[in-house]
Amino acid sequence: MQDLQQLSGFMGGLTPSATLAIAAMAKSMKQQGMDVLSMSAGEPDFDTPAVIKQACIDAINQGKVYYTPASGLLELKKAIVEKFAAENNIKTTVEQIVIAPGAKFSVFSAVAALCGPGDEVIIPSPYWLSYPEMVKATGAEVVTLPTHPEANYEIDPAELAAAITPKTKLLILCTPSNPTGAVYRKSTLEAIAKVAVEKNIMVLADEIYEKLVYDAAHPHVSIAALNDDIAKLTITTNGFSKTYSMTGWRLGYLTAPLWLTKRIIAFQSHSTSNPTTFVQWAGITALKEAAPEVGKMRQAFAVRRDLIYSLVSQIKGVKCIRPQGAFYLLCDISSFGLSSNEFCKQLLEKELLAVIPCACFGAEGNIRLSYACSEANIREAISRLAKFCDSLR
Repeated sequence: MQDLQQLSGFMGGLTPSATLAIAAMAKSMKQQGMDVLSMSAGEPDFDTPAVIKQACIDAINQGKVYYTPASGLLELKKAIVEKFAAENNIKTTVEQIVIAPGAKFSVFSAVAALCGPGDEVIIPSPYWLSYPEMVKATGAEVVTLPTHPEANYEIDPAELAAAITPKTKLLILCTPSNPTGAVYRKSTLEAIAKVAVEKNIMVLADEIYEKLVYDAAHPHVSIAALNDDIAKLTITTNGFSKTYSMTGWRLGYLTAPLWLTKRIIAFQSHSTSNPTTFVQWAGITALKEAAPEVGKMRQAFAVRRDLIYSLVSQIKGVKCIRPQGAFYLLCDISSFGLSSNEFCKQLLEKELLAVIPCACFGAEGNIRLSYACSEANIREAISRLAKFCDSLR
């Protein structure tokens, strides 16, 4: 008789998200009455702007609750095409847009529609922990390309070229980055684009944090906007969760070459069907009317970035670089002689502070702090971190 529990499918062996697991543990401890502070989840602490919420309510009241095309509302697609043109200098069409239930699914559907057994996908490390799992789910092989703090965690184009083989299908690029907060310079992106075009590989540009950049010297640049050659090889994914504080709404999107978009739409039609209809109508309002609220959130994150970097930089034994975007600080805690998992476990148990161990981000010896929380929480959290680090010396 067959063993039904024996692993056979690619997707059956995926590892659960460590970020969600830590966040869940922290919430459970809070529910037990413990004074837990969490800097683990990548979730803005701001409410969704009122204008967006009202647009969703209006859509429901107007009966906009039925199926849309699997790839999304035409009206939202048109708004996204306009957004790409005006803000990213990316030329695309409504036929090349796929709207999805979250940017995470946009990334996954693109990888699933493009890659399979025998393919290789290059992922710079440190990386968002879901990228390798998505690649594994397709049967493709993950090839990690280490990056370094002294180079702002940017890929070395020469090392990228050396890592490419005849099996390489895709490079996944995230800027601004989770977990490093690094924003790629235009010159680096130009060099990467040159390699990708010469080697004929696709690039998946995850731009979910594009509006959360804080330094004039490090503006967000879309690699697909550099020239027509790289545009033909680029999948650009984005979403509403981080920029508009709409994490629970689950709304993302992508643009890709038409031949690949058709595959992605087919995949989505058999997996999720369309994203929630009334949420899509709210997405149109977000793109067209929520810029002032986004600006306020970005300014608050910039202040928090400066605060947390200043405080953590004073802790002996902890090293970090000043992030230029997103809302994360990657900290090297290897000097304390603990694995990142053990460091975070003890920190939560002894100081009731939840942070993310970065072994699963391809960065053992590092932890990730999310400053998507109040300034008061940041001060208290870093005080607890400093106390814990002092106890280890």
